[in-house]
Amino acid sequence: MEASLSALQLAIRGGEVIDGSGGQRVRADVGVRDGRIVAVGEDVGDAEQTLDATGLVVAPGFIDVHTHYDAQVFWDPMVTPSSEHGVTTVLGGNCGFSIAPLNGEREDGEYLMRMLSRVEGIPLESLESGVPWNWTSFGSYLSALDGKLAINAGFLVGHSALRRHVMGARALGEAASADDLHQMGALLRQSLSEGGLGFSTTMSRTHNDAEGRPVPSRSASDDELVSLARVVGEFEGAWLEMVSDVGTPFSEANLERMASMSKAAGRTLNWNVLSPDSRHKDVFESQLAASDYAARRGAKVIALAAPQPIKVVLSFAAGMIIDSFAGWEEVMALPLPERKARLADPDVRRQLNASMHADASMRGELGDWSRWTIVETFAAANKALEGQSIGALASRLGKAPLDTLLDLVIEEDLRTLVSPPVSGTDNESWRMRGAAWRDPRAIIGASDAGAHLDMIDTFAFSTQVLSQGVRERNLLGLEEAVHRLTDVPARAFGLRDRGLIANGYWADLVVFDPQTVGCGPLYTRRDLPRGAARLYCDAVGIQHVVVNGREIIRHGRPTGVLAGKVLRSGRDTRTVANAAA
Repeated sequence: MEASLSALQLAIRGGEVIDGSGGQRVRADVGVRDGRIVAVGEDVGDAEQTLDATGLVVAPGFIDVHTHYDAQVFWDPMVTPSSEHGVTTVLGGNCGFSIAPLNGEREDGEYLMRMLSRVEGIPLESLESGVPWNWTSFGSYLSALDGKLAINAGFLVGHSALRRHVMGARALGEAASADDLHQMGALLRQSLSEGGLGFSTTMSRTHNDAEGRPVPSRSASDDELVSLARVVGEFEGAWLEMVSDVGTPFSEANLERMASMSKAAGRTLNWNVLSPDSRHKDVFESQLAASDYAARRGAKVIALAAPQPIKVVLSFAAGMIIDSFAGWEEVMALPLPERKARLADPDVRRQLNASMHADASMRGELGDWSRWTIVETFAAANKALEGQSIGALASRLGKAPLDTLLDLVIEEDLRTLVSPPVSGTDNESWRMRGAAWRDPRAIIGASDAGAHLDMIDTFAFSTQVLSQGVRERNLLGLEEAVHRLTDVPARAFGLRDRGLIANGYWADLVVFDPQTVGCGPLYTRRDLPRGAARLYCDAVGIQHVVVNGREIIRHGRPTGVLAGKVLRSGRDTRTVANAAA
């Protein structure tokens, strides 16, 4: 029998609807036609497809504002694991690390590929074989993704890509000339006109390229940053993102830099990452106060608040984060054979240890080598060491902790995976984290999904917040948590008709069990191009995910439906002015 022209495309029946506004849940059905919500009520009528949500919550799809899926979208159209954890919209191109535009010069494209591999922890072999690298303009990059993704995705224009495009090798360590800046402005203007969502950059000392040098954006002057921010203000629905000082109170220069960029653009600037730790409340308060500083200058700056304590897995081969330790930069920038030789030298070890402990911020935390944990070993004889602390092994061997750590990683060609002590796990840190989620100066974000594939598990931020933040620790009520994962980011970034269950809005929806929603244990999956591995955890309690009215996850499993849209500034976003709310 042919469906009626008035029949719904989809009806979700019997669930408790949490509409994203922060209001109380109601028992209601949701009706969808032509990809949009057209009815919310007791009986929405006949439908071609019906989902039974009895005993479940129906909510807007979650929005992840800080990802690095720019490359992965080419080999993983389902955009996992985000889609499995109820995320229906992701924003990429953060930290200045977009992979468009390209200037067509092989050397510069290869530089960006190696840089992305190093700074974002994506296997180089996967980037080489899984990404076509056949575009030049930002628009042609976006067009290559149209109709090929399960969820919605939009991308910022990265500063390092702009600098490398215009300046070539001079982008590293050299100030931009007036002509360079003119060309970068023109290229950013073109990229935004083609759909780029805004401009991103980094000044973080943790961001170094494949050769251990500061990434291109770190050579930019404040005048360059403000000039490029001003271009953003010319375009509807565009904004700014940056990574600033990491783990320290913000300097006056950094506060002024962020405020000046926001004011020049007339747009919000969001920065990454606010990670609460009860031992460093001064850092937490100082960083949040960046918003107050900006507001006094007629600008708007907001933090991305981490969803959980961040456990980091590191290797001395990749070097990420280790190369930001005080006094370690030179050694960690060396080629692997030379790096191994230097790390084996007793005099170098003494020097590195002294440098680490001379830095007050490192002394009692990362510099306590005895509290580091062995996560994964690569020699059969060392497998029994996994899960042990360096301190326990050092005691057994009668060696100093740093010697124990370095002897082990050198034996395994620096591949050993180790984890420094995890901070922010105590109850007071969790209380601070919950306060940050509620603070108007911050939004929940900082998942880094698609990046640091061997290092962190914050990609499951949505189910972590719903399980740990809501059910286990009661930091947020469920309605408020959904509001802060959906409507809050949609309004902060001007996403048109997303973030709520309301008539006329796009039907981005997630159906989940509030009693079980969460994430399973962390494990390694070898599903990247050329068999490379990534850390992964499966979603629990996510029953259905709907994107633009089409079901992409059914009973926790991907359907293979590619219903996502590539979001473009102006068309899919509206301007959010920088005036303090």
